[in-house]
Amino acid sequence: MSQPIFFAHANGFPSGTYGKLFAALAPEYRVAHLEQHAHDPRFPADDNWYNLVDELIHHLEQQEQPVWGVGHSFGGLLHLHAALRCPKLYRGVVMLDSPVLTRTDQWVIRAAKRFGFIDRLTPAGRTLGRREEFADLDSARSYFSGKTLFRGFDPECFDAYLQHGLHQVDDKLRLRFDPATEISIYRGVPHTSPGRTRQLQVPLAIVRGHKSRVVMRHHTRFVSRLPQGEALSMPGGHMFPLERPQDTARLLKNLFMRWEQRQNKDCA
Repeated sequence: MSQPIFFAHANGFPSGTYGKLFAALAPEYRVAHLEQHAHDPRFPADDNWYNLVDELIHHLEQQEQPVWGVGHSFGGLLHLHAALRCPKLYRGVVMLDSPVLTRTDQWVIRAAKRFGFIDRLTPAGRTLGRREEFADLDSARSYFSGKTLFRGFDPECFDAYLQHGLHQVDDKLRLRFDPATEISIYRGVPHTSPGRTRQLQVPLAIVRGHKSRVVMRHHTRFVSRLPQGEALSMPGGHMFPLERPQDTARLLKNLFMRWEQRQNKDCA
């Protein structure tokens, strides 16, 4: 019987973009997800992401059993905060190139918000004024293929982004993920935590892309020192789950198998 994963996407990338990763996790694992976080009017994007963690917990409570929580970037931090609040909803958490923010990180974020330079600290500044509308699919493909962020994408994942990241509005294609919401998420990056990560009651892994500028060495060192923590790495950059989806699936399967064997041994 397949085991449940609940996946949370990176900011601005609807879950459908990760279809190749989800397919590679089958049949051992079945993946549930929200197509887009922060787009339910009941849970609007807010400072410190309180509403967005509430949204995730709301959907986790509807699952039949505890899940393996997997999140990319923004999604990884959401899972960490949800697991700190509601550990019984989880079997374990994997953060794919998502930083586990230390107290120093949180202090810097708090200062950036207070003194008005949060847009330089996060990608919010680069998101402002970004092109939102395209005449047709060819023009969208040309635009995104020229961006460094997409350059290493697996071709099927790039096609999936064009399919799920855009939608028809009148005679144009527009970004499906609301740009104002994306910016609000970046600006609201948490400078608080619902609990001490050292006291997390489920296994935690952080997987860093070798070329990542998001997850730093001090993040991986911090996680590797946790009682149930470990730090792993993958070739590629911040977007490695969409650059190497099958390799990412293989890493996740091996990790969950190892965690399950350890949990079974502890219960014996």
